[in-house]
This record gives sequence, structure tokens and C-alpha cells, in this order.
Amino acid sequence: MIRVLVVDDDFMVAKVHSGFVGKVDGFEVCGVAHTSESAIDAVSTLRPDLVLLDVHLPGASGLDLIGSFRELVPDLDILVITSEREVASVQKALRSGVVHYLIKPFKFSVLQARLEQYRTTRQTLGSSAEAEQAAVDKAFGISGSGQDLPKGLSRVTLDLVELRLRDVEGPVSATEMSERAGISRSSARRYLEYLAGIGRVEVSLDYGNVGRPERLYLRK
Repeated sequence: MIRVLVVDDDFMVAKVHSGFVGKVDGFEVCGVAHTSESAIDAVSTLRPDLVLLDVHLPGASGLDLIGSFRELVPDLDILVITSEREVASVQKALRSGVVHYLIKPFKFSVLQARLEQYRTTRQTLGSSAEAEQAAVDKAFGISGSGQDLPKGLSRVTLDLVELRLRDVEGPVSATEMSERAGISRSSARRYLEYLAGIGRVEVSLDYGNVGRPERLYLRK
């Protein structure tokens, strides 16, 4: 299990985010903090794997705490969750090595996708002593073929579809992917066909139903 510390000055928001984390397989909330001081104490005591970190905290900016966190837990990962939209804050977060920067408000599915991507990266990079380029690309947020996507396709949605493909054993239909990813059937098919076109999934036909055979997609 990936142990998560939720840091937010708003008690209700912290409760909501904790509930979100608890819904994602492989994650558990190990603690909650509402101030900069309590956040440092929690990191020192609980030694979490990941911190969901708000920027606006009593006593200090959350971004200014990252260095202190890593002095306590050198391999700690940070996912910033904030209403702060200033570009300077985003740049500071990136320079601090955060895994992502989410702007409030957002839906559960958005945080879920980021957490699942983080989980996949940890599993991929932790599975061997040497990393393949594909694993490095995934860790740095690069997926697909490395080229620009066709018009109308979103990198975020593509990542989500690929994550959902990893969650299932065997082939899936566009209808099933639509339900798993929370997107329309037509969108699911477009993304699956794109992945098939760049060689990341295999396509087969299911003749089990009367009428046109159904296309099924299997991750390679």
C-alpha cells in the first residue's frame, strides 16, 4: 500500500481528499495535517510515501515545506493540490520535483487518474535495477508514441485509457472501456483505435453476437 499524508488547512477539504484517496486501489491515508507545523511533525512521525500538499497553510507556504519534508524523508513524493494559479507557484513546484500540480476544484476522476499514474510509475521503476526508456518516459509524463496526438485527442484522457487497460486481464470492448474510464463509447473507441494504430494494443474480433462482430482491444 502507498501511504498518503493529506495536508490542507480546510478540515472539510482534507476530509474529502482523504475519502478520494481511500477509493483508489493501492493507497491508504496514514494521516492528516492542517498547519505547516503539524505537517512537518506528521512527515517526521508517519514517514509517508506521498504527501497531498496544499499551498496555503497557516504558518508557511506549502511549497516552502518541501525541502524540510525531504530532509526528514529523502525519497518522499509530493503531489500539490491547491487553488493557487500563479505561474510562479507552478514553476516553483516543478523545480521542487513534485509529481503533479492539481488546481482546485477538481473531480474525483482527475485525482484518481493522477494517483494511478503515480502508482504505475512506482511499480514500473521499482521492478528492476535498470530502467527502459519507456519507463523513464512514463515517469516524466510522456506517453503514447512521443509524437503530437491527432486533433481531438487529449494526453490526459489517453493516459487514463492506458491506465484502465492495465487494470484488466484480457481484451476489452469500447463499451467496457467507456464505463471504466468514464468517457463516451465513441471517445473510448477513438483512443483505443489510436493505441492500436501506434502498436500499443492488439485488435481482435468477437463474433459471439448476431450482427457485426465487436472489436476487442488487448494491451501488448
